[in-house]
Amino acid sequence: MEHAKRKYVPDLVKQGSVTETNYARLIRLLPSSQETAEYLIDWQHHAYTVSISRDEEFAYTSTWTLSYWPESSSPWFNPQSFVIRLYHDARMAEVVSLKRRSQLPGRYEYPNDEMHQPDEKYQLNQHLSEWLSHCTSQGVTRGFNALKGKSVS
Repeated sequence: MEHAKRKYVPDLVKQGSVTETNYARLIRLLPSSQETAEYLIDWQHHAYTVSISRDEEFAYTSTWTLSYWPESSSPWFNPQSFVIRLYHDARMAEVVSLKRRSQLPGRYEYPNDEMHQPDEKYQLNQHLSEWLSHCTSQGVTRGFNALKGKSVS
């Protein structure tokens, strides 16, 4: 007897919670008058640069790119980059794509040719949440309006 495979159904409450948290953290980090801000953070005993750049600004939404790379990387290192859409009226921020990749669907059929996880969009938003948490708790800005009293541990 074959068992029917259950389709992945996104948990909208869990996704809403992480996107609301991402919005609150990201708002604290966005540059007020500049187009870009850079932060130096410590992640698992390694120094990383995190750059946040404005791509688009509209009345109710804005799009930003957050990239990060190790301080000791070579000039040819390709940083990880998230394209993030902020929904200012809903106070939510979600990863809409990775740099150089098309927009992420809410779920992937599994298995698939690219081996994406069914909940990959949620996982990327959770990963962004971890980076934003580190930036808000220990980030030091470089040449911009610094987060007061924070230092790299």
